Amino acid sequence: MLNPMPKTFVYNPPIDPWLDIIHEDDDIVVFNKPSGLLSVPGKDPALADSLQTRAVARFPGAGTIHRLDKDTSGIIVMAKHKAAHGHIGKQFEYRQTTKFYIARVWGHVAEDEGLIDLPLATDWENKPRQEVNHERGRPSQTRWEVIAREDKATRLKLIPITGRTHQLRVHMKEIGHPILGDEFYATGDALAAADRLQLHAAELGFRHPTGGEPVVFRSEPPF
Repeated sequence: MLNPMPKTFVYNPPIDPWLDIIHEDDDIVVFNKPSGLLSVPGKDPALADSLQTRAVARFPGAGTIHRLDKDTSGIIVMAKHKAAHGHIGKQFEYRQTTKFYIARVWGHVAEDEGLIDLPLATDWENKPRQEVNHERGRPSQTRWEVIAREDKATRLKLIPITGRTHQLRVHMKEIGHPILGDEFYATGDALAAADRLQLHAAELGFRHPTGGEPVVFRSEPPF
């Protein structure tokens, strides 16, 4: 059974580095978001600090196209102007981007690769948690490949086919291998095995808004 959702939320986003920029040109800025930083600001003034807030302070007009969970680190691209936002946004909408994540999960995954196909829906009694729900859940698929097996964990490459909230986190929990350090979906030794969520957006590819050439950006996981 999962731990009860905390009634209070303490937000202490990392400040060093303030912005980790992988790439910048006239159309886009690509960031390496640290774990613990919101992608966009929350409604509460205490949640104002975010990657978007920091980005706009340096690049006025920068717009968020996609997001990562607060505790997930890795690659995020932002658009510098409306045309670039629309160009890349449509690629996300029509699943024309390429991306994968690196995760460390609890236990030894027996097979070398596989596909998880489980519908996801909001767990309304425990928001923002999500749950597998075969009645009202939306279709959700994740491909996975084993990179390495460790003493008590497995390092995986995770390829989301769909992009549901918490998809990778819930899918790994459901197959019995929660992501290490996941405060929402891991318990016991799996939760205690890491001081942060061991999930990192390691690669993102799309067509550049100027010229349409394919570009790929990569970031090594910090774990």
